[in-house]
Amino acid sequence: MTRPRPARLRHIAGIGVDRMGSIADASGKDFLRLENLDTDILPDPEAVARTVRAAREDADNSYLPFIGQARLREVAARHVSAISGVSYSGERNCVISAGGLSGILNVLLATIEVGDEVIVTDPTYAGLINRIRLAGGIPRFVPFSFEPGGEWRLDRAALRASIGPKTTAMLLMSPSMPSGGCLDAGDWALVAELCVTHDLLLIVDTAMERLLFDRRPVLHPAGLPGMAERTITVGSSAKELRMIGWRVGWIVAPEAFMPDLVAVSLANVVVPVGIGQDAVATALENSATTLAPYADELQARRDCVLDELRGLPVGVPGGGWSLLLRVSDFGLDGAAMSERLLEQGVCATAMAGWGETHGAQYIRFVYANEPTRRLRGLGARVRAALDL
Repeated sequence: MTRPRPARLRHIAGIGVDRMGSIADASGKDFLRLENLDTDILPDPEAVARTVRAAREDADNSYLPFIGQARLREVAARHVSAISGVSYSGERNCVISAGGLSGILNVLLATIEVGDEVIVTDPTYAGLINRIRLAGGIPRFVPFSFEPGGEWRLDRAALRASIGPKTTAMLLMSPSMPSGGCLDAGDWALVAELCVTHDLLLIVDTAMERLLFDRRPVLHPAGLPGMAERTITVGSSAKELRMIGWRVGWIVAPEAFMPDLVAVSLANVVVPVGIGQDAVATALENSATTLAPYADELQARRDCVLDELRGLPVGVPGGGWSLLLRVSDFGLDGAAMSERLLEQGVCATAMAGWGETHGAQYIRFVYANEPTRRLRGLGARVRAALDL
């Protein structure tokens, strides 16, 4: 049977991670695994123990409540309140989603119309871009920029110029995935000014909000003037809590948005498995003390990779799990570099489809899944792949 491809899928880009992971898994070789947003750092042991107990309890073997367990909703609401300075209630302002990206899609489906433009940074994780398109939206890219060996910086003039008559929302993440670019206080102030002036919705993906390096402060824009009523926060257990396989996320929003968010959530997956929800609540509560040493370890890994790649055109991440190397400086694209790195025992993913200004000319290295003892020597492998 032959049927035309649905229009909403015509611009959906592959993310490449699955292909590279399959190659490494099938090889039987001890590749340096830098291809996937994954981590070898285990979750909070107390959360793991709570998951084990939940698997034996009838109350947790359930879809109910359809909007998420009450304790997790309250813990998530308190967490966002503490960071943003805005008072949220688990009962009135929170619904649980089957992972952060599911939450992003639910928010987009509940808030944007077909043909609406949604501003994102460039580069941005292809999974976020794809979800804008699945919801019928059109991504408008605002570039980060960097000088080799320097940090990524938001192009504020481009952000101002990006707003047009069809723009209805911004979808922003800081640290941004995959560059690790961070929005500073001035960036967020401009975002708030533009959202208020143009009556835009702000969707904040906080999957890595606290995974910051070099003593950066955690900044959340909902507390800025005029932003509390127009900011929707989507969080996730995957990156900050290292609970990737639990697939638990949360949406915290002004009460006016909740009926539509709940309606979409009930029509799309409903909630994650019950056995994981209270464990995530436990890990999120404990993260006030458990997160700092984890972020320190990530910074040590970032610093190791930066030292290995010293002198090459990399952008320095201010946080998060990954960094980018611009291989177009050597006459290559990311796909070709990925193949060359496999020959050097390194599995890394190309960036095609992850942006307009920044995309195919980069290779991405995820440093969250390998300890520093294994990351040492990466520079020699990369230079061999570049024929340097």
